[in-house]
Amino acid sequence: MMKRLEKLIYSLVCLIMLSGMVSGQSIPPASATGHVFAEVIPVFAASETAQMNFGRFSPGPQGGEIILTPESTLLVLGSVYKGTGPHNSASFYVSGDSDASYTISLPVAPVVLTHTSSAKTMRVENWVSIPAPGYGAGKLTKGYQVVYVGATLKIGTIDDNPVGVYTGSYTITFDFN
Repeated sequence: MMKRLEKLIYSLVCLIMLSGMVSGQSIPPASATGHVFAEVIPVFAASETAQMNFGRFSPGPQGGEIILTPESTLLVLGSVYKGTGPHNSASFYVSGDSDASYTISLPVAPVVLTHTSSAKTMRVENWVSIPAPGYGAGKLTKGYQVVYVGATLKIGTIDDNPVGVYTGSYTITFDFN
């Protein structure tokens, strides 16, 4: 009797399975939703926030130089007499993606300052910065950093550099890494 019962159960199971196949029922497809992510970051930019200013001075009989550090400290050498008034290093505000690194490239050749009403000139050379120039030297903490720049002003005699204002421009490159 047990065998007969087993045969009957087997037959019922087969019949149920066969009826499912015959009726055209199939397993429904599975689906899932995927997500896409993109982020727009700030544009990498730099702007001058303070102009380099060697201050007021008078050339002596032999001339000399003024060294302006990135910390705005002056060192006057030779026969140059320092006058009163302000002086300061240059500063640049560099901004972009938070925690990004960048390279600082300072002028390699001397930059010429020209007297505003004559052809007399002075040279600015030996550029330095904080952070120091080089690959990946700068890092944008919270998306920005201030870079301070100093240099050395080469001054001739009073005949070479008569009284007046001398101006010029230079390029510093901040390259996003």
